[in-house]
Formats: sequence, C-alpha cells, structure tokens
Amino acid sequence: MAAFLLGLLLLVAQSPPVPSRPTDRDDHASPSSHAPLQVAIDDLSPLNDSSLPSAHPNGTLQQLPNLVIIGVRKGGTRALIEMLSLHSAVAAAQNEVHFFDWESHFQRGLPWYLTQMPFSFPGQMTVEKTPAYFTSAKVPERVWRVIPDVKLLLILRDPTERVLSDYTQVYYNRLQKHKRLQPIESVLLKDGEINLGYRALNRSLYYQHMENWLRYFPLERIHVVDGDQLIRDPLPEMKQVERFLELEPQINASNFYFNKTKGFYCLRDHGRERCLHDSKGRAHPHVDPSILQKLFRYFHEPNRKFFELVGRTFDWN
Repeated sequence: MAAFLLGLLLLVAQSPPVPSRPTDRDDHASPSSHAPLQVAIDDLSPLNDSSLPSAHPNGTLQQLPNLVIIGVRKGGTRALIEMLSLHSAVAAAQNEVHFFDWESHFQRGLPWYLTQMPFSFPGQMTVEKTPAYFTSAKVPERVWRVIPDVKLLLILRDPTERVLSDYTQVYYNRLQKHKRLQPIESVLLKDGEINLGYRALNRSLYYQHMENWLRYFPLERIHVVDGDQLIRDPLPEMKQVERFLELEPQINASNFYFNKTKGFYCLRDHGRERCLHDSKGRAHPHVDPSILQKLFRYFHEPNRKFFELVGRTFDWN
C-alpha cells in the first residue's frame, strides 16, 4: 500500500496535468513526441491518503486498469467481459465507467476513476469496459495520457448486423419510455438512399475510429475480437484473448453451454450457471433485402480499409 501511494505521489509531482479538454495537436506529431501523463485532469491535487481508495483488510486494492474494453457498442462487450471474468486473474468493473468520454466524469479526476475499479489482489488484471470509447474522438489521447501502458480489447461484429442491433436497442428503449417508435426504414433511408446522418452508421465505420486509436497505441497493444465468432463458438475467441493478455490458460469448454431457449451460449463457473440479460440477443426487425443490399454496398469499402489497417479479414457482408 505504501509503495502504491508513493508511486502515485511521484507521478503527480513529476507529470503536468492533462487539460479538461484535449488541446489541438499537430497532425504530424506522434504520441512519442509527448511525454505520457499519468494524471487525468487538473483537479488532482492534493493526491493523498484521504483522496485515494483505502486498501481492503483482505489485501485487495482498487487499481488503475491494465486492460480496457473500448467497444464497440452492440458488438458484444458485455458478453466479452463476462467471459473474461471466468479467469481467476481478472477483476472486472461491473458497470460502464464512461470516465474518458463523459466530461462530468472526467472532471472528477483520477481519484474518482479509481473508486470505480473493482478491488483486486496484487498480480490480478483490472479491466473496465465502456463501448462508447471506441467511437469518441477525444478518448484515445486521454487514455494514452492517463494509462499509456494499458492493453485494449475491441470486439466488432459485421457492421450491418451491428447497425441493426443498435436500432433494436434504441427501439426497445423508446418502447419502454412510451416514446414514438421509428420504423427502421425511416432511419436507414433518406430520399431512397442510405441516410448518412444516422449516427448508428458512423459507429460501424470501424476504420475511421481505428485510425484515431492507432495514432496513440500500436496495433500490437490492441486485440480485435470477432464478435460474430464469439456468439457462434466462444471458446476459440477467448483462448486468443488469454494469449494476448498473457494469462495462464484457464477458460475451457466446460465454462460454456448452449441455451436452446435463448439461442446463444451461457456461462458455467464453478457449478454456477448464468446467462446474459434478456435484453441481449433480441431478434432484429425484418429489413427489406433491397435495403440490406444498400447497406452491404455502403460498408464494402470501409470494411476493406479496416482489414488493411489491422492486417486481417473478417467474414462480413
């Protein structure tokens, strides 16, 4: 505990603060030309015993994450963090933290961020997931400045399927709040063509967002999980995640069983079975095949650019 506090005090003393809003950067400047900052924003002083989470009597402590699941929305982030939590060396935050993308949270500073982390033992990996991080332009630099050595997991699905899942989530949210429902054709199309103003489309332009992250983190620090494969056969994807994180192999076939009622895999951990919430895996609305073809054509070139960026292909479209 004393060593941890001393380390944080030294970091605060030696590092200038990050502004509450990132300053404009030279487009040709690389992250290596800036000293990584270990502090989130100005409002960190004094960082002392009273502002830090206290150690638990069992020896655990709230620590900055070694791993962040950065997205994408409706890509399978909840399933991924639940499956990763099967590993004994992983301590996962249960809620989406939204520290780096919500100004109201970012302004609270590093001490608040620490309080959102789970208690973990020394040697355990702390992980948080916030799907909106991937598509927020300001987040990559903020993450790099606060936790520059972090590893990143990005789970993606077929861009068209992700758009339909995005629509489905919003549809049910509006239904529960008794708001006016929008037919899917009305949001996907405008004057008979793809509605470029529909925000869910932008979230599926993976290459644009990936380019932003690669300005701050090398590709070797980002592992892309195939969300479609994770649904169909989770074990091979999770073994790749274990290798990327350099974790002792623990997750195995006995941790998964197919729930025929729900239509997807559920988890088994030390005899306890659990499935994702009923809001996960909802059926998508019927979409006219001609509209689907427009979506497939729209995403064809962006997908190709993403494949080039990450050096691998996915079975999309």
